[in-house]
Amino acid sequence: MNLRWRADLLAGLAVAGILLPEAVAYAGIAGLPANRAVLAAIVGALVYALAGRSRFAIVAPTSSSAAILAASLAALPDDGYKAAFATVVVALVGLAFLAAGFFRLGTLASFVSRPVLRGFAFGLALTIIVKQLPALAGVGISGRPLFETLAGLAAAAPHWHLPSIATGIAALALLLGLRRLPRLPGAFLTLLAGIALSFAVDLPAQGVALVGPIDFAPAWSSLPPLDREAWSTLGQLVPPLCLMLFAESWGTMRGLALARGDIVRPDRELRALGWSNLAAAAVNGMPVGAGFSAGTANAAAGAGSRRAGVVAALGLALLVAAGGPLIARLPHPVLAAVVVAALTHALAPGPLMRLFRLGRDQYVALAAALGVIVLGTLNGMLFAIALSLVVLLRRFAGPRVPRLGRLRDSRDYVDLARHPEATAPDGVTIWRPAAPLFFANAERVLGSIAAQGLGRRMILSLEETADLDTTALDALLEFAAQVEAAGGQLWLARVHDHVRDLLLRAGADALVARSSYSVDDAVTIAGGRD
Repeated sequence: MNLRWRADLLAGLAVAGILLPEAVAYAGIAGLPANRAVLAAIVGALVYALAGRSRFAIVAPTSSSAAILAASLAALPDDGYKAAFATVVVALVGLAFLAAGFFRLGTLASFVSRPVLRGFAFGLALTIIVKQLPALAGVGISGRPLFETLAGLAAAAPHWHLPSIATGIAALALLLGLRRLPRLPGAFLTLLAGIALSFAVDLPAQGVALVGPIDFAPAWSSLPPLDREAWSTLGQLVPPLCLMLFAESWGTMRGLALARGDIVRPDRELRALGWSNLAAAAVNGMPVGAGFSAGTANAAAGAGSRRAGVVAALGLALLVAAGGPLIARLPHPVLAAVVVAALTHALAPGPLMRLFRLGRDQYVALAAALGVIVLGTLNGMLFAIALSLVVLLRRFAGPRVPRLGRLRDSRDYVDLARHPEATAPDGVTIWRPAAPLFFANAERVLGSIAAQGLGRRMILSLEETADLDTTALDALLEFAAQVEAAGGQLWLARVHDHVRDLLLRAGADALVARSSYSVDDAVTIAGGRD
């Protein structure tokens, strides 16, 4: 067998072993039958393999979407139609993703920086792991926020079930040990070992919870007549689900792609998520997205293409079709251990520590992690994005404005404060803002230059400024007038064509005449170089 096919086969089998416990757990979070999550995982992974581009992403139900769906369904009247409403919501999510991809709204994903993604991944992994701890401890705590889960777990400490803990720890140790043999599907083998242990030791007699029988046949519920108000209510459930699914999915896809030099296009992925959710709705499933744990496990298992996703989907289908009675004997602590082991890679501190070593963006990454932990997946991501934009604006609002000098006999002009070997041209002062001039910084930047004295011959280098808004334009014209009022004259250097065109439209023809494409030319024209 070709080595790439073999790698995809083994990775797919490993992911199939993860998808099953995740599906059972996430269906429980949403308050829906397990078969809805299993079927959604099968069709979601298959459709994404055809429509998507990430070679690691596995599109299936996720913990965060299950939690939001549960909260959304709880807001609906309990009239026996919640399961049918859930299907409608999934279909609307699919249509919303397709529309977003069609209108190319994926460009909004560029506002999610890499430090935000790293912090998001760390926080999300920690959140999911904590929510698996009650199953490992054998206590009934589920569907709560992270800190409530921890508090409930601590309060239930006297009731922790030792056989369940031992089962979960043994499964986790087996999973971690099998990582030394990457050619083996560790998660799948661990599930088989859990089933064998359930029979050999009679775990139910020891009080260990089992998955129990699951009906994997799809069952469609009839919809009641929906009036305008009902459609409006259902429509209000879609935006938070879409935002959360895209935040988690794009975070997973882009994070894995960046780590391995791949390229993914957000608009293409939006459409792929749309088709996957429509397929999930067609089988009466749950909302699907690129889950972090499955995607990380797929990459760690050595997947080389989207074939691994197809193998995972077919492996899951075969598993539930042929092993229904065996799956009923799966211990819940083993399922929890599989999910926890799949996420341990994401808790590696290396990417975050690198930001601290660089001294840049480390607090944005920490804020993203803490935002997910404290505020939840969606609100945490939105908070981290808002914080990264605030940091960007703050950085641009107060940029450095170095004074330039000529480097020896070259045509290069550098910061005089950093290059003592550079010299300032006689009678000419040259300033270069280290960020684009725009409405939030133009007056401050030009005011800081004026505060250091207005010379008779001043040059302002605009190499960082590709365009000007009207606030920055007015500030520049006012600065030029201020220099002239003080008996001097302003020259512009490194002026982009867009800025020249704007100055001409503003009637600043004289300033355009004193504009150059290089600092050296501006110095020569201003008379600072023979």
